[in-house]
Amino acid sequence: MFKTVQNRVWAFDLEWVPDPLAGRLVHGLDESMTDPEEIMRVMWDKGGATDEDPTPFLKTALCRVVSVAAVERRSRADGGVTVSLVSLPHDVTDAAQTAEASVVGAFLDALGAKRPQLIGFNSLFSDIKILIQRGVLLGLTAPGFCARPDKPWEGIDYFARGSDWNIDLKEILGGYGLANPSLHEVAVQSGIPGKMEVDGNAVARLWLDGELEKIVEYNEFDALTTYLVWLRVAHFGGHFSDSGYAEEQQRVADLILAEIEGGRTHLKHYLDEWQRLKEAMTTREREMDS
Repeated sequence: MFKTVQNRVWAFDLEWVPDPLAGRLVHGLDESMTDPEEIMRVMWDKGGATDEDPTPFLKTALCRVVSVAAVERRSRADGGVTVSLVSLPHDVTDAAQTAEASVVGAFLDALGAKRPQLIGFNSLFSDIKILIQRGVLLGLTAPGFCARPDKPWEGIDYFARGSDWNIDLKEILGGYGLANPSLHEVAVQSGIPGKMEVDGNAVARLWLDGELEKIVEYNEFDALTTYLVWLRVAHFGGHFSDSGYAEEQQRVADLILAEIEGGRTHLKHYLDEWQRLKEAMTTREREMDS
């Protein structure tokens, strides 16, 4: 369990797809093979594809990051709290913003500058690793993100195992084998939206079809879910009282409503699903009490 809730918290999630250039270089494919889908098929086949699982997860170093989303919680000196939702790329029609170097570089630069407490699900061995791998492969520099104190307790350290600055909810909630839940399994049983319509296996197809906007929307859903699960875990750990936890959830609901009014209309689907699950939880509790 983590020990602290810092003044700036980022619950984040990434989306990535097989990188056709990586497939061509690593597998020595002929330069005449230019169709991304054809190259991806070779990558999946070499990655152990079967009839039951035709698009297996590939090594993260062979994948390109296409989207990042995060929910930020800020505690102000006056005691106030603000919650916001951010995602990259901001404009999916801008080729400069959608370039992987821009997506990864902008997020790493923001981490180095803002130094938030990071929250993820399977982030230690997945999201953080792919950020580092792709940053190295792309020739980026991220000194702020990579900076480490001489001793873990003397400052922010994203690389120390067990650091309160890089919290992986899967490590807290998970175990081995059947004791290792997915984010979806934890979320929906907590009255929080899990996977909705799109899942990780569908992201590559969306990318091939040029549906980057839908990927970003799906990414935002996962960031919201990660944040809401973190709130629940923080409440379990005593960082929020019952009334405080209710206030934190209301802040998220207010954020979603504001974003819908601002044009992020896809978030209405998330809000509706959240309400449905909360009602299902209330019904379950009544049945248990009867």
